[in-house]
Amino acid sequence: MAHDAVQLIKHKRDGGALDDDQIRWLIRAYTAGEVAEEQMSAMAMAIFFNGLDAAELATWTTAMIETGERLDFSSLSRPTADKHSTGGVGDKITLPLAPLVAACGVAVPQLSGRGLGHTGGTLDKLESVPGWRADLSTAEMITQLEDVGAVVCAAGSGLAPADKKLYALRDVTATVESIPLIASSIMSKKIAEGTGALVLDVKVGTGAFMTSVEDARTLARTMVGLGTDAGVRTVALLTDMSTPLGRTAGNALEVRESVEVLAGGGPSDVVELTLALAREMVAAAGRDEVDPADALADGRAMDVWRRMVRAQGGDPDAPLPTARHTHTVPAPADGVVTRVDAMAVGLAAWRLGAGRARKEDPVQAGAGVELHAQLGERVRAGDPLLTLHTDDEHRVERALEVLAAGVEVGEEAPAPRTVVLERIAS
Repeated sequence: MAHDAVQLIKHKRDGGALDDDQIRWLIRAYTAGEVAEEQMSAMAMAIFFNGLDAAELATWTTAMIETGERLDFSSLSRPTADKHSTGGVGDKITLPLAPLVAACGVAVPQLSGRGLGHTGGTLDKLESVPGWRADLSTAEMITQLEDVGAVVCAAGSGLAPADKKLYALRDVTATVESIPLIASSIMSKKIAEGTGALVLDVKVGTGAFMTSVEDARTLARTMVGLGTDAGVRTVALLTDMSTPLGRTAGNALEVRESVEVLAGGGPSDVVELTLALAREMVAAAGRDEVDPADALADGRAMDVWRRMVRAQGGDPDAPLPTARHTHTVPAPADGVVTRVDAMAVGLAAWRLGAGRARKEDPVQAGAGVELHAQLGERVRAGDPLLTLHTDDEHRVERALEVLAAGVEVGEEAPAPRTVVLERIAS
């Protein structure tokens, strides 16, 4: 049955609830081009201000899934688990996490995306590995999951095509921050992906979508509810994104740091969060008897990483790209690093060429920011504090502008950082 888009917009604008049939028609008609972009823009703004109740949100998410295909991993010999992060600065966790969880006997179908603005994209990072390719067919993905145990690749256009269209619309109509629209966007793709278990890494802080714990908690609970109701074992961790994860923000820089983690080293915060998420994924997949820390320590995770990279055409032994220019910022005084703002570092990396302003923009593989000291660490005047990497020397000045107020050295050490803030389950 056809509906009148204008009447549905008016009804939602005035605080009414849409019924199941209205929502399904709207999503189908918009995906097919029968509802105009300006009409869906108006509906997105009405939802931004008036929200969706639980019943509306469940139907909205299901309707988005129904516009495309669903993947089926039931033929695999091991259980499946996936992780989704809401995005942050230096958030390289997928790179060590996917092979680590696979080394514990769980298949990890990690469908990832590209960076936009100050947040980095997993596919951009992995594409700095010579030869590695992001685009796999469904058959290739399933074969690799069976043979290797982990795959990180681009989501196919057949998964929730309504979301791709609606996400682009939200990006240009100032409706990105709507919790119901964020939750349905993420969960429509993850449910359609067909994984048996899902662990959500919901970032909180200056470098995250959600800057307050309250908003992050609401988003996490909403997504956990949608996943659980769809039959996916779903758990969320709220994690700190007020300061960058690890010591690098940039594509090849973050790959290098991820390999250090897999080799048994790397920054303690990256190791801590990788293990916390791995334990949640392994438990949700029913493999509680395995401790991911053992698979990290004995080299099994590194073995899977190398096989995973090779399976997608990459050379794990090839040198990673480096930027043509570097600029080192010295510590201004003796003291302790009291502030490293995640947003400032993310914007600096973006200005250096590591990120993009539009989805079609290229990125520099070697560009980014390297932190020689993390929050709470002691430095001496003149010691290297940051190194900026870029292929275009003229970009350095603009990166330094945004970092000037984002990195501070003082006398009093800040409170110890807590990476995992809260756990949310159904």
